[in-house]
Amino acid sequence: MENKKAPVNGGYPLHTFQEVEDIYMLYISSPEDRKRIVEAYDFIMQKHNGQFRKSGEPYYHHLIEVAYILASLQCGPNTIIAGLLHDVVEDTDVTVEDIKKKWGEEVSKIVDALTKIQRLKLSKITSEEFEAEDHRKIFLGMAKDIRVILIKLADRLHNLRTLGALSPERQYAISKETMEVFVPIAERLGLDIIKSEMEDLCISYLEPERYKEIKKLLSKKTKVLQKSLDGLKKRIADVLFQKDIPFEISSRVKSINSIYRKMYIKGHPFEEIYDILALRIITETEIQCYEILGLIHQMYKPVPGRFKDYIAMPKPNMYQSLHTTIVGGDGNFYEVQIRTKEMDSIAETGIAAHWAYKEGGYNSQAEQKEIENKLHWFRDFLAISNESENENASTYMDNLNRDIFESHIFVFTPKGKVIELPSGSTPVDFAYRIHTKVGDQCVGALVNGIMVPLNTVLKTGDMIEIKTSKTSPGPSEGWLNFVASTSAKSAIKKYIAKKNASLVREDRIQRGKQSCIDAFKERGIDEEEMIKLLNTDKVLSHYECDDLESLFLSVSGRKPTANALIDFLHIKKPVDLSLNLTKRRNNKNDACPVYCKGAGQVAIALANCCTPIPGDDIVGYITRGKGISVHRKNCPNVMNEKERLLEVFWRDDIEFATYPVDISIEASDRNNLLVDVMAVFNNAKVGVNNLHARSNTQNLSATISATIMVSDAKRLHDICVLLKGITGVYRVARVIH
Repeated sequence: MENKKAPVNGGYPLHTFQEVEDIYMLYISSPEDRKRIVEAYDFIMQKHNGQFRKSGEPYYHHLIEVAYILASLQCGPNTIIAGLLHDVVEDTDVTVEDIKKKWGEEVSKIVDALTKIQRLKLSKITSEEFEAEDHRKIFLGMAKDIRVILIKLADRLHNLRTLGALSPERQYAISKETMEVFVPIAERLGLDIIKSEMEDLCISYLEPERYKEIKKLLSKKTKVLQKSLDGLKKRIADVLFQKDIPFEISSRVKSINSIYRKMYIKGHPFEEIYDILALRIITETEIQCYEILGLIHQMYKPVPGRFKDYIAMPKPNMYQSLHTTIVGGDGNFYEVQIRTKEMDSIAETGIAAHWAYKEGGYNSQAEQKEIENKLHWFRDFLAISNESENENASTYMDNLNRDIFESHIFVFTPKGKVIELPSGSTPVDFAYRIHTKVGDQCVGALVNGIMVPLNTVLKTGDMIEIKTSKTSPGPSEGWLNFVASTSAKSAIKKYIAKKNASLVREDRIQRGKQSCIDAFKERGIDEEEMIKLLNTDKVLSHYECDDLESLFLSVSGRKPTANALIDFLHIKKPVDLSLNLTKRRNNKNDACPVYCKGAGQVAIALANCCTPIPGDDIVGYITRGKGISVHRKNCPNVMNEKERLLEVFWRDDIEFATYPVDISIEASDRNNLLVDVMAVFNNAKVGVNNLHARSNTQNLSATISATIMVSDAKRLHDICVLLKGITGVYRVARVIH
């Protein structure tokens, strides 16, 4: 079906470049900057000459309208220039390098970012991944320079105004994308004046019948209420004059989109929407805002539950105002907004008001940094964007929607500072929001003065205090299961990766060192002598190692092998190699380190239930048909026996041997606990025949069962002392089966 001919510029006034000049010359006084803007205008008039929009208008009209919107937001010269040039690379033979030569690197980077966004055409919007990639490019451009999104918003707003020239399918697709992508970011940036117009324009294309219905109801309602509203304004103005409080007072009609949401999403009939009309009172100071509020509440009855103090608790986009709803003399409800001039400027144009061009000492990089500090959510946004390179576009957009655009909570530091977090956040999210170091060293948290688990879900109004320790083992992988913010997850993953890399390196060094010890031992050289032989400039320089640790690290990768080191040092194998002392003797009783007086050739064996080792107090137990079984005296399996026990003794001439001992290690569950236990065994050169670990999620404890090889009771005691020194270990005991 053919569209009716759309009105020129969508029915909006068609601005000229002279009108753009009239605005920016009010705040840009530099002759050089003014000249550069005019040069950009002349450039696009030449390069876009002969190009037309779908509506039939010359293309340059669109660029002038974008510049007009940016000038209205008091953007700087480079932003206006980039706004005029934003399509010149895409639609003409001009390159980014050409722009850099003529207008500088700053302008060229902004135009380049906008060109990359534009090259993903809306015609492929049916593909979800393509759509997500399109949106990611918009936000990544914004992360590098917030002026990119200001220009993109101005570009999209003018395109919406002239959407009537496109097909219904394109109208719907562009409106849908605007509501999903551009409206949320305009809201987050506090650009209410752009957000509201975008929403109303989009609803007119997405829900045309409902839009017309609301517009009709709104027109009828405002005519009825206008007289009452004028009376309300006059009475409030008279009181403020009497109290000598400076003020400006105006009225506004609730936006069509706001009414649409209440009617069709929340299900309220039009008759139950009470704040159709609102008064806005602008004064000079915060104190005067509260004075005016008190006076209005003296004159009119406030509606319970409808007062909001956004001055004390600003919105995430820096919006500040007092909101109250009162019952007028006619019985109708009216919303009243009270704020200062500065608050009103930020309420209308949000971050653009802060970004507004300032003559003298203007630094765009400093401005970008200050925006990061003022908008709490912007730091999370940057973190998500910087971490997104290895993610697909859909994952990036999911993270962005969850952390930036969906519902948030507001909690307090002990000093009363408001911190914004995604819904579902925990004390760990809070800790990482304060500082990465606070998160890494977090060991506990107080919520409203009460110690709580770190996985406690916070709610708006909570006061959080984080307990830290410099000896903290750091975040564990378990934290990833309950933190809600992407920035916290990213910081935890980085810490764990860094710690694991360090542990892996230490493990490889120990393995390389042990390989050398074993190889040199076969040549009759002990560890101390080996260190002396290897720790020389001759060896280290030959294998291009800075120190002995680097050499052992290379050996663990078999470049070189331990035997290659021995060959390099020309160490010969001894001719008379002593017997391996750890092997048991062949005679079955000679092999046993225990003897029994008068037992003759009766077999003697160490019991498996209590695993006695040299140095333990022992007793013999006469078995049926299997000789004498040797137990520890405290073994419960023989403690109550009287008749079948006999004295046994450890041999004085025991050859060196290792014996299996079962032990149990109990500890608080944490990340890398098992790695630390194995490091103790490895460093102490303890053989491990069996190892099993299990965790208890209810009390966050862990139990590690191990069978280790030790030579005697003293050696076992030393190992247990080392194990008890591991962070979180509170009990080490031998196991009796």
